[in-house]
Amino acid sequence: MASQRFEPASGTRDFLADDLRVRNHVFDVIRGVFERYGFEPLQTPAFERIETLTGKYGDEGDKLIFKILRRGEHEASGEADLALRYDMTVPLARVVAAYGSQLPAPYKRYAMGPVWRADRPGKGRFREFAQCDVDVVGSASPLADAEVVSAVATALDALGVSDFRVLVNSRRALSGLLEVYGVPAEVGGGVLITLDKLDKLSPEAVARELIDVRQLEAATAERLVADVVADDSVDRMRASLKDSEEGRAGLTEIDRLVTLAGPSVGTERITFTPSLVRGLDYYTGVIFEVVAAGMPGSIASGGRYDHLISALGGPDVPACGGSLGVERIIGLMESGAAAVKSLDVAIAAMAEESDTSVMEFANQLRGIGLRTEIYLGASRKLARQLKWAADRRARFALIYGEREQESGTVTVRDMESGEQHAVPAGELAARLQGWCAAPR
Repeated sequence: MASQRFEPASGTRDFLADDLRVRNHVFDVIRGVFERYGFEPLQTPAFERIETLTGKYGDEGDKLIFKILRRGEHEASGEADLALRYDMTVPLARVVAAYGSQLPAPYKRYAMGPVWRADRPGKGRFREFAQCDVDVVGSASPLADAEVVSAVATALDALGVSDFRVLVNSRRALSGLLEVYGVPAEVGGGVLITLDKLDKLSPEAVARELIDVRQLEAATAERLVADVVADDSVDRMRASLKDSEEGRAGLTEIDRLVTLAGPSVGTERITFTPSLVRGLDYYTGVIFEVVAAGMPGSIASGGRYDHLISALGGPDVPACGGSLGVERIIGLMESGAAAVKSLDVAIAAMAEESDTSVMEFANQLRGIGLRTEIYLGASRKLARQLKWAADRRARFALIYGEREQESGTVTVRDMESGEQHAVPAGELAARLQGWCAAPR
C-alpha cells in the first residue's frame, strides 16, 4: 500500500499559528483602512454558477477557472455547473444585479477572502490565495477612482510597505492607440492580452506573439511595442493620440486620476505608464497596478469596469475597484511575524497549591481584554516555563511562587528587557492593563 501523503494539494498551503497571526494582522489593518474610507463589508460564496464567471476574464483567464463537476446522478457526465470564484469583482457584480434596489447608491464595499486559479503553481504563485478588494458601484465620478487608489495606497503604508509605485493607464487610451495603429477591432482584445505580458516577457517576445498569434503586420507590431516601452513612451503616446477622440478621453482620465490621488498617494509614487495594460476583458476606463521594490509583478491592481454588471443582467451602472494581493504584501512587510505578539501575559504555574490563584489571575486579565495563557506543561521549573513564555512571544510573564504568596505580590517579568517588578496582587490587573496599553 502506498504511503499516505500529508502535504496540502499543490498550490495550496497550511497556515500554522505564527503565519496565521501575521495574516490576521494584515487583514485587520486593511479592514480598518477600508472602513475609514467608508467602505462596507460584503461576503459572497466561495463558488458561483459557472456561467456567472465564464466570459468575463478573456480566453486565457477563463482557462484558469476552477470548475466543479456535477454531482450525484450527473457525475458521470463530466460536465461542470459550478466554479470556485476567480476574483471578488464578478461576485460583486452579481450581488449588485441581484440586490441593487436594497443597496446604497453609490455602493462602496470591501471583501476579503480566498480566490482560486487553476494556474501552474511555482515560487510565489498559488492556486488558492487571498485578496482584499475595495469597490465603488454607481459612480462615474473621477473621485471614485481616486478614492479606490488612495485607499489601496493608505493600506500599504499602514502595513509598513512604503517603497511602491502606482502605475496608471486607461483602456480608452489603449483603444485609441490601437485605432491609430490600424489594429482591427475584432483582434484588439487579443492584442491587449499580449501587450499585458510586457512585465513578464521581453519586448521582442511580445512583438513576436503579436505577429504570430494576433496576426499583426511585423512593422505594426514592432512599432507598437517599441512605442509603449520607450523611455519617452508618455510623450510618444500623447503625440499618437492627439487625433483620436477616444484616446484623448483616456488621457484626460489618466491625468485626472493622477491629480486627484497624488496628494494622498504621494505625487512621486503615481505615474502614467503606457506599457500598463491589464488583460481582463471587463475593464473600460482607467486602470492601475502597484509595484514594489524587491517583488516581481504587482502587489495590487484595479480599474474601472463600467458595464460588467449589465453583462450579468443587472443595471448598466458605472463601477471601479482595486485589489490587494495579501501573499505578496506579507513578503514585503518590514515587521514580520516577530512584531505580532502571541500573548500579552504568560502565567507560570509554579506549584499545585497556587493553581487556584493562577486561575483567578488569568480570569481577571482576560476580563479586561488581555491575551492571557497559563502554562499547562508537566514541568514546574521556572526556567522551563520562562522559555515557554518566550516561545509564545508573550510581552509579560507572571511568577507566583512561594515567596510571592508570602508577600502577597506577583512578580511581573518584562520578556523583552528582562526587568522584573513585584506588584501587589490586588493591583495586578490595573498595572498590567496600563503597561500593555503603553507604546513600546
